[in-house]
Amino acid sequence: MTPDELKKAAALAALAELQALAPESLIGIGTGSTVNHFIDALAASGLRIRGAVSSSEASSQRLAARGIPLAGLDEAAALPIYIDGADEIDHGFNMIKGGGGALTREKIVAAAADRFVCICDASKRVAVLGRFPLPVEVIPMARAQVARAIARLTGGEPRWREGFVTDNGHHILDVHGLAIPDPRALETELNQIAGIVTNGLFARRGADVLLLATAAGVQRHERQSATESSR
Repeated sequence: MTPDELKKAAALAALAELQALAPESLIGIGTGSTVNHFIDALAASGLRIRGAVSSSEASSQRLAARGIPLAGLDEAAALPIYIDGADEIDHGFNMIKGGGGALTREKIVAAAADRFVCICDASKRVAVLGRFPLPVEVIPMARAQVARAIARLTGGEPRWREGFVTDNGHHILDVHGLAIPDPRALETELNQIAGIVTNGLFARRGADVLLLATAAGVQRHERQSATESSR
């Protein structure tokens, strides 16, 4: 299977996670190429939902184009599920996210959701996070100061993602050369640096379910019960 076919398989498997939802439910939807497949599959599925809380302008545009109503978090008394991808995910369900630059809104919607379902292909699963550069969203005026602080803290190399501005009007530093054995601790430490809006470590609020597309099928891994199944 091609990488795109694997992404599509993971996205299609996520539809089953919505079967138990009430028709009036809102769902959270993330950002990225795998999520794009999920949005397309959701629109074609006929599943009835009240609407979607989106984590980016790009996803909002795709949802609207496919006739899926949009909602804001202030309309969501409850958000039973959030569907999103990952740039890396370890065996503890900690993730690096933000390759598409939507990490802040993704983290906000994930925090509001009762259950986080991560959809990705097997290449994204790693023993230790850090091979994928860690995105950090920063206030533009603090970019150089924050880069120096990150380098001192982590030993990594922050690089400005030139020419890119987030949906929130901020810049991204991608931190290269990391190995992150304790992602929860590093997430907390980075959040203490003045000028950082948020960082792309999703450890304090990691995934609850992982739908991992492999050449042999989509594996379902659930963190709480440590159960695994394949479709």
